[in-house]
Amino acid sequence: MKILITGGSGFLGARLARTLLAQGKLALAGSPAQTIASVTLADRAPPPEDLSRDARVRFVGGDLNEQIAGRAIPAAGTDVVFHLAAAVSGECEANFDLGMRSNFDATRALLDACRALGSKPTFVFASSLAVFGNLPGQPLPEPIRDFTLPTPQSSYGIQKFIGEQLVADYARKGFIRGRSVRLMTVSVRPGQPNGAASSFLSGMIREPLAGQKAACPVAAETSVALSSPARTIEGIIRAAQATDAEWGPLTGVNLPALRTTVGDMAAALERVAGKAATSLLDWTPDPAIVRLVKTWPGNVMFERARALGLEPDTDFESVVREYIRENPGAVKLPVR
Repeated sequence: MKILITGGSGFLGARLARTLLAQGKLALAGSPAQTIASVTLADRAPPPEDLSRDARVRFVGGDLNEQIAGRAIPAAGTDVVFHLAAAVSGECEANFDLGMRSNFDATRALLDACRALGSKPTFVFASSLAVFGNLPGQPLPEPIRDFTLPTPQSSYGIQKFIGEQLVADYARKGFIRGRSVRLMTVSVRPGQPNGAASSFLSGMIREPLAGQKAACPVAAETSVALSSPARTIEGIIRAAQATDAEWGPLTGVNLPALRTTVGDMAAALERVAGKAATSLLDWTPDPAIVRLVKTWPGNVMFERARALGLEPDTDFESVVREYIRENPGAVKLPVR
């Protein structure tokens, strides 16, 4: 089996690659499991060293649009594409052209390239909770369900919803087997902050555990829908495995969400690392972040994902402890 992961050197892409390579096989759409022969990682930056050393890994570097136009990807015989590459929310709001090129142009070009293969590859598209947004004067229903009408209120959310619709139509026409998964905000992400408006939802845990100050730019009562890295990867892989009958309609599926508040996240941090950690949080509001985050739903249901056997994290304290177990070198404060 040949696998392509766009954004393959990023945090989620690299974690997905490691998970797939560790299991060694993948069953697509209910078919018998096949041995994974190669995983192509397409990204601007090279992959982490452990992936570079794996003989099954091939790296294709450069701009995604240029890679597709030059036919570097997808290679003939590609069985499944995990399309994770994207410009993130804050970047798209600040730079409209960047978002359209990275999230709309590249997605359509990649779908066209998959169509040209003539082999109907499975195409898993990483969409986002940001396809849902509170309209001014007309708030979203409570809770959000899989078939709630998306009303995105950001360029990023609109581009992701367009991507969902493109995937659905290419699948309806028989060019691909389409799967769009709406990712919740992933927390706790290791490494450095990125340009996403939601980046603080990892930073407010990651930085204090490292003994550093962190911005918490929204009110403590702000409701959020989260997923740990492990649960997120589990959902992405399950989407590729699902049969057409299990998947059902070609619309996007909400991945499982842990419902919590920013204040409860801070409380979980304090239970794990004490007041030494929460004293490092700066609760100064950032109007630009608040404006985006307040349009996002915090109460999200996931009936279709649950029918696929997927479940959310049990509580946020467990997510924090999982981050500590996986990243001991990044934790400087004593933990309980």
